Amino acid sequence: MAPKSKQQQPAHSSHGYEFGGPFGTAGITFGLPILCYVFSFACNDVTGCPAPSLLSPKTISIEQLKTEVGWPEDGFWGLASWEATGWTIAYYFFSALLYRLLPATEVEGTKLSSGGKLKYRFNAFNSAIFTLVICLAGTVSQGAEFPLWTFIADNYIQILTANIIIAYALATFVYVRSFSVKPGNPQHRLLAEGGCSGNLIYDFYMGRELNPRITIPIIGEIDIKEWMELRPGMLGWILLNCAFVAKQYRTFGFVSDSIVFITIVQAVYVIDGIFMEPAILTTIDIINDGFGFMLSFGDLVWVPFIYSQQTRYLSTHPVILGWLGTTAMSLILITGFSIFRLSNAQKNTFRTNPNDPRVAHITYIETKTGSRLMTSGWWGIARHINYLGDWLQSWPYALPTGFAGYAILSAGSNVEGAIKMLDGREVVQGPAKYWGMIFTYFYVVYFAVLLVHRDGRDDEKCAKKYGADWEKYKSIVKYKIVPGIY
Repeated sequence: MAPKSKQQQPAHSSHGYEFGGPFGTAGITFGLPILCYVFSFACNDVTGCPAPSLLSPKTISIEQLKTEVGWPEDGFWGLASWEATGWTIAYYFFSALLYRLLPATEVEGTKLSSGGKLKYRFNAFNSAIFTLVICLAGTVSQGAEFPLWTFIADNYIQILTANIIIAYALATFVYVRSFSVKPGNPQHRLLAEGGCSGNLIYDFYMGRELNPRITIPIIGEIDIKEWMELRPGMLGWILLNCAFVAKQYRTFGFVSDSIVFITIVQAVYVIDGIFMEPAILTTIDIINDGFGFMLSFGDLVWVPFIYSQQTRYLSTHPVILGWLGTTAMSLILITGFSIFRLSNAQKNTFRTNPNDPRVAHITYIETKTGSRLMTSGWWGIARHINYLGDWLQSWPYALPTGFAGYAILSAGSNVEGAIKMLDGREVVQGPAKYWGMIFTYFYVVYFAVLLVHRDGRDDEKCAKKYGADWEKYKSIVKYKIVPGIY
């Protein structure tokens, strides 16, 4: 392939490598799918969470472990199925049809370096509500046996595989297609600075093209990055949670308050984000990042399948919170949500109308670029106080699982404290207690790492943009995320 001209390929040297460079991104690209499978098999509804043999690594047997985790009889081929793949693709196509057919708001994005602006069609909220209403109708009509819920639960691994394949295929498509970007094109196609290092695996991961778009018959033009960020994966997160609620009912004959609580609060989080769809145009994902494997896999696999681990766990080991526990979880959630929403609202008000009485008292630094950096109010407490609120909201997702871990015993075991399944089997914590927290609390730890990394990327970007003014700002607002600590 012919080398690109300097005009076509942004200079990468000023940006530097992220995520450990080529070796780090290679590890992530090929390691994350394996991690998803490890989570899916190691914490299972066959023998326990984690599987019993994993608690005795010195005596572990591969054949025994395969039996304990429910490894497919067909081996690796059993990880996928034409049926699950077909229905997954149908789900994507259905989402695309709603994108085209339902009422939408069309807006222009931020100004690009080429001088133009891209147009966006926003109706993710309408699409999500339309889909959820159909699911509600089906659930009211058929209860926990609604075919969508049973299909997801019975084909979980195969649906996971289908989405992994789609994520890889999509990342490959946009990578290859990015080499057709020409300078000064009327479509305002641009390359992303961070994804044009010249290293194949690094650029494949980061994404070479900034805002890849494709025109599909019947559907029309779709901005791939924006569409994938808020549609199939985010809604899929809710659908997976609902499927696990239904599975818990089919397994035990009741639904626990813990799984209902998590399902509701995560649905509110997703719907709130979808409702605020236009705000995505100011995020670093849209403005700076190319669309590559990082966003493709994150949007389509990581978010729905890793973020729903708590309800998946509770579908096999119910936990009862009671009113006291539910109230405590709610207070943590409300605190986090309030910090997140109020801080973002204050920032948006200050940006759009700094003379508004609600922000008239805010002090700020005016940079040489003309931007104003807030030094009081929420943003005087920490440079990313909204990240703290976002992270606090993650705790009520994990805490309802308690000191997680369980073992599934055969019928008639009659162990004290065990929870009986409708098929006669019993669930007890036993020696698995605490070990299941690796799976149910993973999101809290991962999200903290993500936010710290995102803060670092933003700090680097602002340092380049504002120069000495940014250093002055940091001398006033000393803490990054957690006041008094970090």
